[in-house]
Amino acid sequence: MQYLKDYVYEIYHLLLEMSPYLLLGFLIAGILKFTIKPAVFKRHMGKANFRSVMNAALLGVPMPLCSCGVIPTGIGLYRNGASKGATQSFLISTPQTGVDSIMITYSLLGLPFAIIRPIAAFITGIAGGVITNKVEGEKPHKYSNGDTYEKRPKGIKRVVAILKYAFIEFMDDIAKWLAIGILVAGLIAVVVPDDFFMTYLSNPYLSMLVMLVASIPLYVCATSSVPVAAALIMKGLSPGAALVFLMAGPATNAATISVIGNTMGKKSLFVYLSTIILGSFAGGVILDQFMPASWFGGVMSMGHDHHMLPEWLTISSAAVLTILIIYTLIHKVVKKIRGKQIDTCEVPIMDKNKEQIVHIEGMTCNHCVMNVKKGLSSLDGVTEVDVNLEAKIARVKGAVDASKINDTIKELGYTVKGIE
Repeated sequence: MQYLKDYVYEIYHLLLEMSPYLLLGFLIAGILKFTIKPAVFKRHMGKANFRSVMNAALLGVPMPLCSCGVIPTGIGLYRNGASKGATQSFLISTPQTGVDSIMITYSLLGLPFAIIRPIAAFITGIAGGVITNKVEGEKPHKYSNGDTYEKRPKGIKRVVAILKYAFIEFMDDIAKWLAIGILVAGLIAVVVPDDFFMTYLSNPYLSMLVMLVASIPLYVCATSSVPVAAALIMKGLSPGAALVFLMAGPATNAATISVIGNTMGKKSLFVYLSTIILGSFAGGVILDQFMPASWFGGVMSMGHDHHMLPEWLTISSAAVLTILIIYTLIHKVVKKIRGKQIDTCEVPIMDKNKEQIVHIEGMTCNHCVMNVKKGLSSLDGVTEVDVNLEAKIARVKGAVDASKINDTIKELGYTVKGIE
């Protein structure tokens, strides 16, 4: 019973520490989305040179995209004119950090970590892009005509769109993994002995290797990785090993590796993995060996002694974040159930009113939904498209051949498992 009380206590304090900064990060994410047009990315990332690579890293670091969300975005940029080097830089730098994860890093790990993390993402992104350009030796793509994204709303509609994206759509992508990160962090704080890493993994290089091996195949988003890292540091993990986890965890997972290999080729995949592995390990070594230990002394307390914000703000923020997470998770379950109900219904085949149910593998977030919906909507004859992320299906209405649907989804980087 005491373990349960301690567990709830740890989660409560985690929420108090991270909620105000995380909510602010969500808001900034919404502002970024409706301020910077996607066409800007294409215009500044189209050449296979250092400038395009640097621009991609600069634009990618603050973007609040996880490793699943960045894949369709990055591949979309590549298909619309970005060079492989710039695309690689974007794919490496973006998932490692973002405005939301920088905020929560500051709240839980302190200012030094909050500064070092985006710098590490920026450097590894540039390194991966430059090496890719050297290895591939490709010429820059030609830009496609026009901007395929919708026009930005103005006035009060823009404010509504920003809030909707920040606290509904973006939360829909991150809620599951954020909840898992918080629950795991609380579990680590209660179950793992305080001297665990000092006793069993006292060698910092061995700790880094363990973190690296564990991080590469698994999915963890940049934001949810922070409370886990904080809990591990509290148990004796070195700051350098924690940095390895914070860099390699969000930037890699099995799905990411598969998509990059199939879309950009084995050479680009090799550069991608090598850059993240060597970059994170080098960053960990530099942090442990050359950075003052006093910079990270406050991390060990898990941030429980921070009282910079008013108590009413931290409590209300924690309540809002908890409500948003619970609402989003319940909404996901409801959507999944509705999707299954749609899946079992017979669909009439009637010329222009024909509806087809497309089962899609590889969609993992709302960015995937947006790409699939826009890709299918662009097909001649299509009058309506509805994509259900939880059920992994798309309802396509209109006179369009199944083969065209299949080809379009394949070009977007996903797999069609069947069309009814």
